[in-house]
Amino acid sequence: MNPLRPVILAAARSPRVEQVVTRAPVSRDIVRRFVAGSTRAELLPVVRGLLATGRCVSVDFLGEDTTDRAQADATVAEYCALIDELATSIDDPVDSAPAGAPVRLEVSVKLSALGQALPVDGASIATDNAGQICVRAAAAGVWVTVDMEDHTTTDATLAAVTALRPDFPWLGAVLQAYLRRTEQDCRDLAGPGSRIRLCKGAYREPVAVAYHDRAEIDDSYRRCLEILFSGSGYPMVATHDPVLISEVTARKVREGGPANGYEHQMLFGIQEREQGRLIGQGIPVRVYVPYGDRWFSYFMRRIAERPANMAFFLRSLRSRS
Repeated sequence: MNPLRPVILAAARSPRVEQVVTRAPVSRDIVRRFVAGSTRAELLPVVRGLLATGRCVSVDFLGEDTTDRAQADATVAEYCALIDELATSIDDPVDSAPAGAPVRLEVSVKLSALGQALPVDGASIATDNAGQICVRAAAAGVWVTVDMEDHTTTDATLAAVTALRPDFPWLGAVLQAYLRRTEQDCRDLAGPGSRIRLCKGAYREPVAVAYHDRAEIDDSYRRCLEILFSGSGYPMVATHDPVLISEVTARKVREGGPANGYEHQMLFGIQEREQGRLIGQGIPVRVYVPYGDRWFSYFMRRIAERPANMAFFLRSLRSRS
């Protein structure tokens, strides 16, 4: 694991660091590797390009930790406008996938961006706001997945998903393998039709609730995958780890059957060659594509995840200094 990860994740919560990084012209140039643009107008050509290569897409309008109701409402409005544009301006129809194949277009939402942290009725406001997005998505034939954030929000986030699923059974949820609780959450959520995105986790968490050792996190990921693949839902394998990817694809070859009973997910700008290789084997791949001006926290988590990302960042800074 990147030894600088705790320092970088702490910096991701610092308003002073955010001010320095976001105001530096070089930062905006570098962040384009991971973020598709600031506006929908910049985002849509990126989405079209990914769809043209056979990939599926999940779009995230960046923003979190909203403590202002007006900002939460504005985020809902942006998601609804995004869904409308995805449904009407993308040449590939969203409802043209064959039976059993994944819906190619999805949006990912963070409940803290929808008002979960508001001081009064935040949880219910965020759930209602997510419901509004689901209504618009259902009409457009677009999927929605609720992102997971730090461990203090896990119970409230899963409660919101549970409340919304009777009306929107296709609603996806994210689980993080580095949390010690996640195996049980996988058991609880691996029912018929359930879509679960399993990632390793990208927040700074105390050792009491999360594994810190890389080998322990990998082992937890494997145990969680086993639960999901043994269930009756739709696993979404969100990792760039080549060993884990190879293990999953080998398993599916041994088991036989269609390749569309699960999908791999990767981040925009990372391991594009591997994405293409999986697509070439007929395996669904969904690319997580963020956009918007509030990119700082997301960008810092990407830097913290892998030393290669930090090296890329520092090389870019040196080349432009």
